[in-house]
Amino acid sequence: MSRHRWSTLLAWSGLFAVGALAAVLRYQLVEPPAFAERCVAAAAGAPAWCALRAGVVAGFLNNSFGDAALVASALALLHRRRWTAWLAAALGAFAVELYCYQSGALALLIGSVLLVRGATPRHEHGEPRQGVQAQP
Repeated sequence: MSRHRWSTLLAWSGLFAVGALAAVLRYQLVEPPAFAERCVAAAAGAPAWCALRAGVVAGFLNNSFGDAALVASALALLHRRRWTAWLAAALGAFAVELYCYQSGALALLIGSVLLVRGATPRHEHGEPRQGVQAQP
């Protein structure tokens, strides 16, 4: 398998992992009412995961995840690098999963399209290669 294919596989696998992490945070930490009740009941001596839960909840209530995804999308559109495209797609997937639907979906779309297209500016490749010659 070529280096490009491995990097593409790694990028999409990492994107899937970020989405899975966001799903675990949402369905195992944020949504269960028992966790919220435990954190409120033990306000002074709350477990460490209560701070993580509070940070995640504050993040989506303030649309911080969506804003970060949009900033990463702008960076990806300006620089057109593979890592910026991946960052935009990853933050977009994270934002969509954690209730920041509009901005997260836009960032996921922009990042995914740039990942599929390679996210490399044309000037880095030099002259475009033509598959057909004008004269033999």
